[in-house]
Amino acid sequence: MQLRTFLGVVVLALSLTSCSTVQKVVYRIDVPQGNYLEASTVAQVKPGMTAQQVQYLLGTPVLIDPYSNLTWYYVFLQQHSYQKPEQHTFTVKFDQNGLVSSAELDKPLPEVAKQDENNTIISTPENTGKKSWWKFW
Repeated sequence: MQLRTFLGVVVLALSLTSCSTVQKVVYRIDVPQGNYLEASTVAQVKPGMTAQQVQYLLGTPVLIDPYSNLTWYYVFLQQHSYQKPEQHTFTVKFDQNGLVSSAELDKPLPEVAKQDENNTIISTPENTGKKSWWKFW
């Protein structure tokens, strides 16, 4: 009787541990957190811009320096499936007039494939005057 319970526990333990040893079978999604930063938008931040212009480009910062309100931190954390998370911090410093004095990125952002703009031209067929009665759609 005790042998059957012992074997049952051993089989159950082995079956549970065997599931955990198989790696990368379960799909894990990419998890972006914080401010989504792209290299093209970060490159547009130049000295002399106002705080409203920076906020229009990058959104609300994750952290504003609580002591001076002149330093904004944009933090972007990206974790691709089974890889280590990668953190990028973009720091924007303002002068007393509220203009950007410096903008620093701690490490380069990965390049995103350029998306084509939607420049679709909608045109009508040339023979619009001649319509058949059976082509009503």
